[in-house]
Amino acid sequence: MSPDVQAVANRLHSGALHLVRAVSEVDTAMGLSAPRASLMSVLVFGGPRTIGELARIERVRSPTVTALVNGLEAEGFVRRRTVAHDARQVVVEPTAKGRRVLEAGRARRVEFLSTLMAGATAAELAVLDRAATLMERLVAEARAR
Repeated sequence: MSPDVQAVANRLHSGALHLVRAVSEVDTAMGLSAPRASLMSVLVFGGPRTIGELARIERVRSPTVTALVNGLEAEGFVRRRTVAHDARQVVVEPTAKGRRVLEAGRARRVEFLSTLMAGATAAELAVLDRAATLMERLVAEARAR
């Protein structure tokens, strides 16, 4: 008998939240608040974005993103630049410093996860690998809608 979709979704939701919270503990080494780290992650791993795009992705209002970007810009993590084909449009992009901080943060997260998984058997790692592939596919399908 296959598991109930609702029950699996409930367990996955709970597990994902607990995992994100556990992994986020290593984020303090970046020296960024959670909202700043999230915004930087979008820029470093997703590419330059306008304030409006960032607000939509982060699910906050544009003034909130503007305040975050102002702070990150003052600390040298991001810069604004005009778009070549439309000088009225401005995008925010990470600086080399911002990219280094986020890449180091990601490396710490991956190392933390690797430590958690160190005791897993080869079969368990294969299950986690298949689950990661499935999660990536489901998220991609949801974004495509």
